[in-house]
Amino acid sequence: MTRITAVSAILAASTALVNPAMAETELTMYYPIAVGGALTDVVDGIVAEFEAQNPDISVNAIYAGNYDDTRIKSLAALNSGEPAQLAVIAAIDAYDLIEQDLVVPFEDMIKTDAEKAWLNGFYPALMANSKIEDKTWGVPFQRSTVVAYYNKDMFREAGLDPETAPTTWDELVSMGKALTNDDHHGLMIPSTGYPYWMFQALAIQNGQELMANDGLTTYFDAPDSVAALEFWKSLSTEHGIMPEGTVEWGTLRQAFLEGETAMMWHSTGNLTAVKDNAEFDFGVAMLPGQERLGSPTGGGNFYLFKDSTDEEKQAALELIKFMTAPEQAAKWSIATGYMGVSPAAYETEALKTYTADFPPALVARDQLEHAVAEFSTFETARVRDGLNAAIQSALTGDKSPQEALAEAQATAERQLRAYK
Repeated sequence: MTRITAVSAILAASTALVNPAMAETELTMYYPIAVGGALTDVVDGIVAEFEAQNPDISVNAIYAGNYDDTRIKSLAALNSGEPAQLAVIAAIDAYDLIEQDLVVPFEDMIKTDAEKAWLNGFYPALMANSKIEDKTWGVPFQRSTVVAYYNKDMFREAGLDPETAPTTWDELVSMGKALTNDDHHGLMIPSTGYPYWMFQALAIQNGQELMANDGLTTYFDAPDSVAALEFWKSLSTEHGIMPEGTVEWGTLRQAFLEGETAMMWHSTGNLTAVKDNAEFDFGVAMLPGQERLGSPTGGGNFYLFKDSTDEEKQAALELIKFMTAPEQAAKWSIATGYMGVSPAAYETEALKTYTADFPPALVARDQLEHAVAEFSTFETARVRDGLNAAIQSALTGDKSPQEALAEAQATAERQLRAYK
């Protein structure tokens, strides 16, 4: 070895000692930001805490938009050879991610009894979109149910009990009529953004699932599905408690805060934002029922991408375990309104104290007893888009609920035929 080579080697070794970042495992995580609350600050804080405890791992969090944006951008990065080891993508995208061979099941990664206990520690209702053919493809983090928000001050003004929200469809109509006047509507259910989600809630309340658990079968035009959409439409055209046409998902929270509606159905992910901004007394309740109570779950899961090294997969698993640990899940729930994803999260002192002071934070979790898996099939985005269009065409009067849902069913069957 020459003297120059020896000196170079010594300098390289010295640099590695004083600059451990050179030995880091670098992770790129795609994350959706289209939710209520100061999401990016919360996620950045959790990531910073993880990096402090794991100095050999660095995390680049890319905030990519809504769930669809996040899926599209993360998969585009993978296809172009850019690094991406994990992402929070909609729980309903599991079938498509599996079909495209993009993700690995968590059973392939976990080794210890503690890791097995961690994987089995989530609420079963939140795992319904994750477990496919006895494998776990996604781990819950940003999860929700649809809940009913209501203005207690308006309830008092209408002579209604401010502590009692509607529990049945009949009560929803009668109370909605009492709450409707020239200044505001009694109820708003959003029909843009995620209309399929609201429709699924109504269908399950009417005793009808919209899909089988095989990813291949849909029941859009079943009689009870049609009746659910007819009821939704009747809230405006017959009962007059909702505006006619469509109700915007993105502006509904502000409409509620500004007193344009006495009740709204929306994600529990808006809870903290409503709590921080409402200038009136408000309540949160489970959705009302007809044949039964019910709401679909919603939100995103962590997925591990297949196209990464074993070292990167292990580092990504450590990050996911950290972010879903009870303490972090509690912090996340308090900051955003999304639910803690495990019973252990609600046993933390932070969440016990918070929910004792603010019981509405327990509603989404308690509703899991009546929850069903969010609508998901192969070709989920295309099938869902057809259903969304059908719902909107019925609500705007372009087609009857029967005609719109029959067309959506026929389209879904064509799209899914190849997978059968």
